[in-house]
Amino acid sequence: MTAALDLDVRSQFPQLVDSPGVAYLDSAATAQKPQAVLDAVMTYLTSENANVARGTYPWANRTTTRIGQAGDQLRRFLDDPSPETSGVHFVSGTSEGLRTVALDWLPTVLRDGDEIIVPFADHSANLVPWLDAAELLRRQGTHVVVRPMPYDSAQDYDVARLPVGPRTRLIAATHVHHVYGNDMNVHRLRAAAGPDIPICLDAAQSFGHLPLSVRDLDVDFVVFSGHKAMALPGIGAVWARNRRGPTFAPAGWSGTPNTAGIVSLAAAMDWLSSVGLSRISSSIVALGARLTAGLATLRSYEVLGCQDSLTAESTVQRRHGIVTFRHREIGSNDLGFILAAEGLLVRADGHCQGTDGEKTSSVRVSLHVYNTAEEVDRLLATLSALDS
Repeated sequence: MTAALDLDVRSQFPQLVDSPGVAYLDSAATAQKPQAVLDAVMTYLTSENANVARGTYPWANRTTTRIGQAGDQLRRFLDDPSPETSGVHFVSGTSEGLRTVALDWLPTVLRDGDEIIVPFADHSANLVPWLDAAELLRRQGTHVVVRPMPYDSAQDYDVARLPVGPRTRLIAATHVHHVYGNDMNVHRLRAAAGPDIPICLDAAQSFGHLPLSVRDLDVDFVVFSGHKAMALPGIGAVWARNRRGPTFAPAGWSGTPNTAGIVSLAAAMDWLSSVGLSRISSSIVALGARLTAGLATLRSYEVLGCQDSLTAESTVQRRHGIVTFRHREIGSNDLGFILAAEGLLVRADGHCQGTDGEKTSSVRVSLHVYNTAEEVDRLLATLSALDS
């Protein structure tokens, strides 16, 4: 595994610059915001703030144009092969986006006896909406079979056991796992599912962290949260291919969108593209490898996920900047407080996993382009002092 790239970007993040001695290691919860994003939002709010498609004066026209351009920009960012037929719908984030697909689109394609495949050991946001949709239909007299996504011993999707049948109408999947950090190899799902079954992808931990091509993955929905990709909180999107099944359209009246959030998302995509998603991915994967290699030498710690990826030389290293572990004697919440006292900001809890996920809380370290090898080494030194 190559060393983390020397990306001189940390100085572009005001909160990090203003917090010397603090290592922010919780980017899977929310990413820090570069100055370019903050400037874009402030400029918009102080020079042309107006509502969308509700006026004919210059500010309103410019705002309406901005929102349309942001949708086109997102299509390019996702390497959309058919932008003339796909849809972009801005939502508050991944949870709302997945819920909208599950409750507004999915019921229109399901009939009694149809089946869906969903991941019970991923984030709850990619499980609960599908179960809610099945329950809603059940109350209306339509029985839908919910089949669990199979996993292998490395917590990857086991596509050889994918329960696809003639009545399968949807597969819900996660791109990068929010606890284990591994790429779930969703590119294999299309071959296993066949050409006709829609696939909905939770990209909360991959959008803005690595190149994401819907052309290559051949999925039908991509849902993500902007705040994990350096935009403001409260903005995200559903990209819909609109090729398999009916055209996706959220139900109800379309009210005022989060215009400042959309502006921030457009600025974030510009910033991420300027740095380079491949470079960002290489950097955070290398930092994750550095951390897992260090943890593998400490007897008191159990690293969750694929155990074959715990060294920098591993040929199956697939941790995209997320490393989760437990101390064998110190509770994870207590360990989180200990690390915070040292200026090491991590997440320590159950991580909102689905019903088949981890049952015991753990410490999650999630890295982004502004993190450094020195911060990883400092974390390892603190953890080593607690090794027995």
